[in-house]
Amino acid sequence: MGGEFDRIARYFAPLAAAPSLGLTDDAACLRPTPGRDQIITVDQMLESVHFLPADPPDLIARKLLRRNLSDLAAMGATPLHYLLTIALRADTPEPWLAQFAQGLAADQAHYQITLIGGDSTSTPGPLAFSITMIGTIEPGSALRRNGAQPGDAIFVTGTIGDAALGLAAARGDDPDPTGFLRTRRLLPEPRLNLPIHRLVHAAIDVSDGLLQDLMHLCTQSNLAAAIHARAVPASPAAAACGPEALMRRLTGGDDYELILAAPPSAEAALRQACAPTPITRIGHFAPGTPRLTLLDDPPVSLPAHWGWTHF
Repeated sequence: MGGEFDRIARYFAPLAAAPSLGLTDDAACLRPTPGRDQIITVDQMLESVHFLPADPPDLIARKLLRRNLSDLAAMGATPLHYLLTIALRADTPEPWLAQFAQGLAADQAHYQITLIGGDSTSTPGPLAFSITMIGTIEPGSALRRNGAQPGDAIFVTGTIGDAALGLAAARGDDPDPTGFLRTRRLLPEPRLNLPIHRLVHAAIDVSDGLLQDLMHLCTQSNLAAAIHARAVPASPAAAACGPEALMRRLTGGDDYELILAAPPSAEAALRQACAPTPITRIGHFAPGTPRLTLLDDPPVSLPAHWGWTHF
C-alpha cells in the first residue's frame, strides 16, 4: 500500500467537497449555513467490536456513515458534511481500501453528503474508523431526549431486532435463508427527513437496544415508561426466529430505528408524516421515577441486561 498522502490523494480526495481545500491542508474551511443551527455528532467502529473481520469493506464504510446519519435523524437534522479518521494495519490490502472508498462514495451520493477532512494513521491492532457528521436544522427545533411528557405514546419506526439476529446469523447461530437479517446488520436505514418536529416531543435512535435506549428517554425526561414487548414490530425474517428471540430483539441494538414520544392525538398525523416508513405504537410514558414496565399478558420478564454497554 502507498504512503499516507498517496492514499489520501487516491481514495479520499475524489470524495472531498470544496470546504476540504482538496484535503491538502490541516483543516477544512466551513461556512455555516445562515439562519440554521449546526448539529454535530461523532461515532466510531472497531474491528471485531462493531464489525466482523470478514465483512465486506464497502458495507463497513456505509454502516459507519449510516450510524452517524442516524444520530442526526434522531434530532431531526439534515446532514451536510463529514470528517473521517481511519487506522489501518500496514498489511491492509490495496483492494480492501479501494472497496471501502467505493462504499463511502455510494452513500455520499445516496444521502447527498460530502467529505471535508479527517486523519489517517497505521495501527498494529484492530482496524478503527470514526466519523464526525455535521448537519443543520431550523433554530430551536432539534428533537431532544428530555422532552417526553406524561401521557405521551411511545412509537417506533420500522422493525426491531433485525441487526442483532443478523449478527447471530453471520456467526452461524440463527437461520437467515434470504440474507435479509445480515443485510439489515450491515446496511441500516437512518430515518432522515421525517417531517415530525411539530408532532414529536422527544426522540432517540435504537443503537444500543430498544429497552436501554428507551430508558435513556425515561431518565432524561424524568418519566416512567410502560410497553407491550410483544407489540414491538418484527420483520418476517425476525419472526421466523421464533418467540424465544424476543429479548434478543429488544436488547440487541444496531437497528438505528427511532423511538418517538408523541401525544396519542398525533398518531394519525405522525403515521402520515412518516409514510412510507411504518410506525408502531408500543406503549406510553407516565409520571414517576424513571423505570420500565412490561404490560404483556401472559407476563414477559425484563432481562438482567437491557442492551449494549461499552465498558
